[in-house]
Amino acid sequence: MQNLFSISFSILILIQSINIGVEDISRINTLIEHAVYHQETYGDSFFEFLVEHYGDTDQAHDAKHEEHEDLPFKHHNKNCIHISTAFTFESIEYQFNHLAFIEIPFNFFYKEGISSFEKPSIFQPPRFA
Repeated sequence: MQNLFSISFSILILIQSINIGVEDISRINTLIEHAVYHQETYGDSFFEFLVEHYGDTDQAHDAKHEEHEDLPFKHHNKNCIHISTAFTFESIEYQFNHLAFIEIPFNFFYKEGISSFEKPSIFQPPRFA
């Protein structure tokens, strides 16, 4: 069951990456009808038809017919974003003003507080001899 699930999701991702939608599948009939029209009118084979409508000569051939908007796989993605990034390599120099360290005299006195009022505890840190 897990293998079937993995294979079905892999096929789904493949179909989505090719950008085939349900609308394109429903327009396959229009593609076949237009290919038959080209075969009867111009004598084109199916491969020549695909080259004319989906190849490099696509835009030159689109001006001849108006049915090309109904063909499948002719949608253009308008969500493609091109970003140009310019990198400039300039040397930037920072000026740091270093102030001389002035030694401040210590004006405090610390004496560890030992009081005889505290009772000795049995839990004390270890002492070095």
